[in-house]
Amino acid sequence: MRAACSGLRLVTRLITGLMLPLGSMAGASIGGPLPVRAAGEAPSCVLASPSGAVSHVIYVQFDNTHFTRDNPKVPSDLEQMPNLLNFIKDNGVLLSNHHTPLISHTATDILTSLTGVYGDRHGVPVSNSFRYFNPDGTTNPGVSFAYWTSPLFDPSGAPTDTTPNMLTADGKNAPAPWVPFTRAGCNVGAVATANTILENTAIDIPTVFGANSDEAKEVTAHPNQAFADFVGIGVHCGLLQPLCLTSDNAKDDKLPAEPGLYTGFKALYGHKYTAEKIGPITDLDGNVISGFPGFDGMSASVSLGYVAAMQEHGIPVTYAYVSDAHDAHPSGPAYGPGQAGYVAALKSYDTAFGKFFARLKTDGIDRSNTLFVFTADENDHLSSGPPDNPNGGESANRPDRSADPAAGQLSGDEATPYGDCRRGTHAQLHAICQPRLLPLHHRRHRLPNRVPLGHRKLAIRLEPRRLPAGNRDHVAWHGWAGRCQSGRRRPKRRLV
Repeated sequence: MRAACSGLRLVTRLITGLMLPLGSMAGASIGGPLPVRAAGEAPSCVLASPSGAVSHVIYVQFDNTHFTRDNPKVPSDLEQMPNLLNFIKDNGVLLSNHHTPLISHTATDILTSLTGVYGDRHGVPVSNSFRYFNPDGTTNPGVSFAYWTSPLFDPSGAPTDTTPNMLTADGKNAPAPWVPFTRAGCNVGAVATANTILENTAIDIPTVFGANSDEAKEVTAHPNQAFADFVGIGVHCGLLQPLCLTSDNAKDDKLPAEPGLYTGFKALYGHKYTAEKIGPITDLDGNVISGFPGFDGMSASVSLGYVAAMQEHGIPVTYAYVSDAHDAHPSGPAYGPGQAGYVAALKSYDTAFGKFFARLKTDGIDRSNTLFVFTADENDHLSSGPPDNPNGGESANRPDRSADPAAGQLSGDEATPYGDCRRGTHAQLHAICQPRLLPLHHRRHRLPNRVPLGHRKLAIRLEPRRLPAGNRDHVAWHGWAGRCQSGRRRPKRRLV
């Protein structure tokens, strides 16, 4: 079982090809004038990095992957992935002193990394679900995962809030993170990366394709196939880029509230339409991927397989999500440090990264011309008693009995050593946990019962909590919002 209310968030940023003489780092700037081109001519991808050498960007978003150890005798996640760890150490910079956004959970954390602003400015301050107020004072459920321009995803079927899910503080659709790249002429691939692709078939399909589209009809007739065809994968094309212009299935990439206007851009939504242009797509073991396997199915081999295929087919900027290694996907339970399933998963991830870097090198994609970014959300950690085998040695292959296999993992925002969630299986946690905890910054920081977010009001109530020794003020107050969820990443994402 894991718990971390506001622990360190592993942020590893490997900056290659951009190391300046004094050792400072700079990201890929997309500013500056674009080259003059003839009317109707597709712009080339221009990444205006300081050195001018960067022509690829590879951004990998881990789910809850650690640089530090949960158990001092069991190597950490990154230590068990030496192909990745050595790549970072040998080629770039590892930054480990970063902290999770609050609330410490998947949607808010990933969207904060993508946008560069906290949840009060991008619209998802509570993860991964929440409740919002109706005009009559009652509340409805909301789900944080929905496509960038979709309305708030209310699975009850009776929404009263139709503002965009991604919402700025002044009530407008938040700026999209792919826009600086597509405006620079670059195609941007999105692999299971939060809200940059379709997240569900309920609200996202009608938003992007239309309520009477063939895709919407497929949802009705074959919902599982529609999920595999249209959810989770996408490409946002640069202006006039052939990848989208030559596809009969490219759709308008609509961002009506984007600052500076955003018109004429196209996108490919879903594995089906992406694979038509760059397929067949295989994982790094050579197995053909016939459709999006679900967010919990995004192992390193699968996710990086998509990335490699995209980079090899004229999509030089890619964002990819890699599912956590500490769950027995798809149904759990969670693993503790050193348990055989956890070790095996990390070994497979390490193997995948070895193959990934070798394949990219063969393609001519390496530190000389590529900006790599590796980051992780949440930073949940183990919460349990002392190990039964305190002298168990340094081997990662030795199961650590400090983890109760029946207890599983609790997300950092819903489980604390002093909170209301008890030890139990995932199924038990749904039944017995109190509403999920929302950490606030300071014990003296009080919020009203209704917190405005743009034009949306979130249902939050506050209670003081006693702090155990060693905890700091920034976890002293907790608001309750939504309902308790199991430790698995996205329990509500399969709603259709």
